[in-house]
Amino acid sequence: MVTARQAVYVTLKERIIEGDLHPGQRLIERDLAAELEVSRVPVREALGRLEAERLVVLVPRQGVLVRPFTPADVEDFFDVRESLEVLAARLAARRAGADGLTALRAVLDQADEAARRRDARAIALANAAFHTTVVTSSANALLIDMMRPLEARLRWLFRLTHDDPEQQCAEHHELFAAIAARDDAGAGEGMLRHIRAGRARSVELAATWTTVDPVAVTRTRRRRTTA
Repeated sequence: MVTARQAVYVTLKERIIEGDLHPGQRLIERDLAAELEVSRVPVREALGRLEAERLVVLVPRQGVLVRPFTPADVEDFFDVRESLEVLAARLAARRAGADGLTALRAVLDQADEAARRRDARAIALANAAFHTTVVTSSANALLIDMMRPLEARLRWLFRLTHDDPEQQCAEHHELFAAIAARDDAGAGEGMLRHIRAGRARSVELAATWTTVDPVAVTRTRRRRTTA
């Protein structure tokens, strides 16, 4: 049974990732609680979990807002990805078992189908799942734990950028081929090229994602009203 706490957390997380709540937007507990028809307690707890995932930020004595995703944030994120995901790809090529390869094949099929339907949400889900499954297939528990908090942010990035689905699918198929062939060097090089290919455009687009001053937003006392 899904609890109110879990339902509120999932709902707010999806609204952030899908862009309904945009980077820099102020989040007001009482408004969210009224909208979701819950008390403020599960909303407060959900915001705490989202802060740990770096999807929202708390400005002391000011308020909570959807975390800005600035060009500098994107640069930092890609720096981390270029190190950890490349390592994950190399390890996956060495260590992925039959179950890991089957899981990778399954998310590739999901991405292909989503691309054929031009379903942007499903494409982002499947592409993020591919990267997550590569990490899981590395069979490195420490690496998996380090990457887990970044999973939501990766999917958020994919939703904000709307990369070419056909190109993404083609590059993922190439990565899968290298992993399945146990070509650790090829898998690492392929992952590095894949990540770098989207870096410049993501940084450019990030300049448009947060159009307000986050601190100024938290200082406002305006509340949404209902009709």
